[in-house]
Amino acid sequence: MIVLVVNCGSSSLKYQLMDMKNDNVYDLLAKGLVERIGMEEGHLKHTPTGRDSFELTCPIPDHTAGIKYVLEALVDPDHGVLKSLEDIEAVGHRVLHGGDKLYRSTLITPEVVDQITVCCDLGPLHNPANLMGIDAVTKNLPTVPQVAVFDTAFHQTMPDYNYIYGIPYEYYEKYRIRRYGFHGTSHKYVSQRGAEFAGVDLNNSKIITCHLGNGSSIAAVENGKCVMTSMGLTPLEGLLMGTRCGTIDPMVMCYLMDKEGLTSQEMNNIMNKKSGLLGISGISSDCRDCGDAATAGNPRAKLALKKLSHDIIQTIGAYVAEMNGVDLIVFTGGIGENNGHIRRRVCDNLGYLGVKFDAEANDCRGIERMISAADSKVKVAIIPTNEELMIARDTMNIVNSLNE
Repeated sequence: MIVLVVNCGSSSLKYQLMDMKNDNVYDLLAKGLVERIGMEEGHLKHTPTGRDSFELTCPIPDHTAGIKYVLEALVDPDHGVLKSLEDIEAVGHRVLHGGDKLYRSTLITPEVVDQITVCCDLGPLHNPANLMGIDAVTKNLPTVPQVAVFDTAFHQTMPDYNYIYGIPYEYYEKYRIRRYGFHGTSHKYVSQRGAEFAGVDLNNSKIITCHLGNGSSIAAVENGKCVMTSMGLTPLEGLLMGTRCGTIDPMVMCYLMDKEGLTSQEMNNIMNKKSGLLGISGISSDCRDCGDAATAGNPRAKLALKKLSHDIIQTIGAYVAEMNGVDLIVFTGGIGENNGHIRRRVCDNLGYLGVKFDAEANDCRGIERMISAADSKVKVAIIPTNEELMIARDTMNIVNSLNE
């Protein structure tokens, strides 16, 4: 089945076209990125597998136009990979927030669109863009089935005592305020692939997955199901991130709002866009830039990286306690896959678990690799994430079930 995977942001969209043979066997036919949608000059970069990229700069007023340019690139005689758009059998969308009603990947219907719309309050930066992508595909490929794959879905197996907050229960009943968690598609993929790669029985396992990037989260996965994750109602809770503060005393917000005369939106902007690595270092939200500055002796950059590392260490420790043990720890995401310094810092503090770290194996970037010694009581692995494969897999299986 040929599946187009779409991931829409507010002014961009990423895509991959995959020929799915089965859950684990597929061909990547093409991938690309459309940027600066709605701006004066938009840009498309389309890369057919094994061939040179094609780039186009022109006005791209909205996502409908962006999808149209993508589809034209896919069937272009020179750089296309399809004979006809009729070859596309399904489209899978990454959708950030499904709330507690959309708790698994699902065929997109008007009712599902309505529920995604309801969740825009919970995912104000992402859900509206995801809806624009769905609408754009509907206009360009009106007869092709579409599937929504939710970032929150994998975490819906959390027990109630882990997702409930200690505020009056009426706010959960009225507004569904609870922990949802994010990066679920990534956590699901790397826990499954990590277990396979490390020789661990997924159905009898305790795995901690660390998705570390500009946005970071950690999940406790027991017997293949999430029992706890670090992000909450929104992606702000949990670890220190690129520009997000992570978990803080809630009174910090009230105190700053009173002292600085800030509105709730201004406080939101500080916590989401001016904090994290950027806020502490004063240099950059990028871990690589902070690393360079720390190496050059910048004390605030050093502090930011120590804070990030110890947030990871403390969360792993909490999740070991949650599951009463751990068999495998997995690193993924831009930092997790590529930053050996952060991985080493974390693993050096896990000796109490019986982790034996292989520093030589750790000297790598972006590949599947065991970085624990052969006699380590707890296995540690790098597993590059593949959210697009998970979206394509779910899309294929749901669309196939319609024809059974």
